[in-house]
Amino acid sequence: MERTILHCDMNNFYASVECMLNPSLRGHPVAVGGDVENRHGIILAKNYEAKKFGIQTGEALWQAKQKCPKLIIVPPHYEEYLKYSRLAHSIYADYTDLIEPYGMDEVWMDVTGSTKAFGSGEVIANTLRERIKYELGLTISVGVSFCKVFAKLGSDMKKPDAVTVIPKDSFRDIIWDLPASDMLGVGRSTEKFLSSYGIHTIGQLANAYPDLMQRKLGKNGMVLLAFANGEDRSKVAPQDYEPPMKSIGHGITTMQDLENNAEVWNIMLALTQDIGHKLRVYNKNAAGVAIYIRYIVDKQIAGKQWQCQLPVRTHSAAIIAKEAYRLFERSYGWEYPIRSVTVRAINLCSQDLPEQLQFFSDAATVERKEKLETAIEDIRRRFGKYSIQPACLCQNIKMPTDREVELRMPTGMFQ
Repeated sequence: MERTILHCDMNNFYASVECMLNPSLRGHPVAVGGDVENRHGIILAKNYEAKKFGIQTGEALWQAKQKCPKLIIVPPHYEEYLKYSRLAHSIYADYTDLIEPYGMDEVWMDVTGSTKAFGSGEVIANTLRERIKYELGLTISVGVSFCKVFAKLGSDMKKPDAVTVIPKDSFRDIIWDLPASDMLGVGRSTEKFLSSYGIHTIGQLANAYPDLMQRKLGKNGMVLLAFANGEDRSKVAPQDYEPPMKSIGHGITTMQDLENNAEVWNIMLALTQDIGHKLRVYNKNAAGVAIYIRYIVDKQIAGKQWQCQLPVRTHSAAIIAKEAYRLFERSYGWEYPIRSVTVRAINLCSQDLPEQLQFFSDAATVERKEKLETAIEDIRRRFGKYSIQPACLCQNIKMPTDREVELRMPTGMFQ
């Protein structure tokens, strides 16, 4: 039986919510970002007026201001975004319980079993579009197709407030001439590789040699080949599905550039305080650590990232910070001052999972540090987050104070 899959994408979600809550912003270039004065943050979202100036999601606020001096930057109000995301989900739930979130503003829906009651996929899509507009004051773009990948591609093809249908019997005519980079799973590095072999469109990707894709891109290459040929069989997850947590990270854009190792250590130690807390909350240990360093080169943001295994699985902030710093010391050459630092605890596993100890590992020391940090956690819970902390963090470490926001992003396709 052919499936009917929808992908709903709320247009310019953050910026649209801000403009709806404050109608005086309408008609002006608006972006949601951090604190301009403190150089804290990037462009999280922008409206269509801001897009006309070439403003990109993810670029630094000062860069966006250079492109559009009259750009209005508003701080994010995540409680409002979550509220409207939940309201949209309640509308989606009227048509199916197979609703898989992809971030805060996108979902896949499998309405195969709902077409007899509510009409075709296109009819349901248009009904959703009208309900979201009337009930929430927001707009969505909806892709309708027989698989998840093409449904998402459809929602990206027409914006805003539109429905795009990609049928199984004619998808080649509709999408094979589109750039390969438009398809889910083709990032910058993959696009660069494909271009080097003369593969520029989805059609060319669909007809690529399987041995080339397997040899150069491994399993992901074969997945992309299948996607381009409409052979995506991944399911839409049930509404209550919780994707496995693969990493926990925290990053910050500093108020001034970091210029020496001591300043980087302070930032990493501060970031891992939150990471250790989240590991304990989710009952996870980390087996590895990854760092991402950003800096300015010729007025453009560039970055490098590295990762390594931890000597022992742990949820200790001190151990994670120490290994992150060691990784930084042997990897970064200080060609440029540092603008932003991100630390991630990776390769997570349950704290209840038994571990084979290494011959030279000091398990007793690790256990003492973990018990100490658990005791510190209890003190912070009673007297506040900053009631007790490492002494080096009590000074000015060039770190903004408004860093309480946490978002969990999608970790992959539900199979």
